[in-house]
Amino acid sequence: MSSTEVVRQASLKELPLDSWMGHLPSALWEVPLWNLAIPGSHNAITYCLDKSDRSPVDLTQPDLLQKLDKYMKPLIRPFFHKWGVTQELTVKEQLDSGVRYLDLRIAHRPNDTTTDLYFYHGVYTTLTVETVLQEIRAWLDAHPREVVLLSFSHFLGLNQDLHTELISTIRTVFSSKLCPVTKVVTLRSLWSLGYQVIVSYEHHVVHLHSDLWPHIPYWWANKCKVDDLVEVFENKKKHGRPGGFFVTGINLTEDLKYICSHPTESLKDMVMSSNPALLSWVRGQVPGSQMGSVNIVAGDFISESHFVPTVIALNEHLLTWSM
Repeated sequence: MSSTEVVRQASLKELPLDSWMGHLPSALWEVPLWNLAIPGSHNAITYCLDKSDRSPVDLTQPDLLQKLDKYMKPLIRPFFHKWGVTQELTVKEQLDSGVRYLDLRIAHRPNDTTTDLYFYHGVYTTLTVETVLQEIRAWLDAHPREVVLLSFSHFLGLNQDLHTELISTIRTVFSSKLCPVTKVVTLRSLWSLGYQVIVSYEHHVVHLHSDLWPHIPYWWANKCKVDDLVEVFENKKKHGRPGGFFVTGINLTEDLKYICSHPTESLKDMVMSSNPALLSWVRGQVPGSQMGSVNIVAGDFISESHFVPTVIALNEHLLTWSM
């Protein structure tokens, strides 16, 4: 390895975040994407949750909250908002900040007679799915060497016709930028073919479409304390990692018991207080194909506490091994 490459290896955390993939050392261009460390955004489109929406809360919420929302909506909706927002940056700002995996939860609003689809987390967003996808496409046009992974999952209220409509929209928006399912994807191979988007789709229809990838496994600890989350992940690592893409979600879970015992807090307060310990654990991880390695690391409020540069810097391990 040349002295120039050694300097670049030591400063991956200082790469320009809006174009970090295009600025990676050439030694990493041949590494399969599922062996790189990639920053991700958990429940990415919650910055535009609709405070004034009169629709019922989504049916994934506990029965008690659904009942309270039905009869006490003006009091309950602020509560849903402060615990439902997981990202404050717009999708463009997240991409500018270095995020390359977006966790997209898709819903059709109850009693909506249109085919419009939205994102949701407790309540629904003001922005439609198509609007956000168009924003991603515009960003990609301006960043031709960056690659994003879009995970469509947690579908709520979609029938077969709406799935067909959504897949058609994905194809129309991204067109030739969509990467079909293939055995190995590297930055070099994607750049050579003009592919910038990998779409995973958590539904059985995925097997009928060669341009949609299977659902990307998401390791979720379902814990509200850092020590408990770390314990879950360390136990998972002992059994090895999935062979392809997978996500380690360092997002903590606020259960109803936790929320009731912290009435003046918000999800952001919870994240900010736990981020130093979470990022300390992340710094100790390595990417790659070996036992216990990481691939995509997703979190809440991704602009805080140097989350993105910390994940990108993990790729220095791959450069060390290639020396």
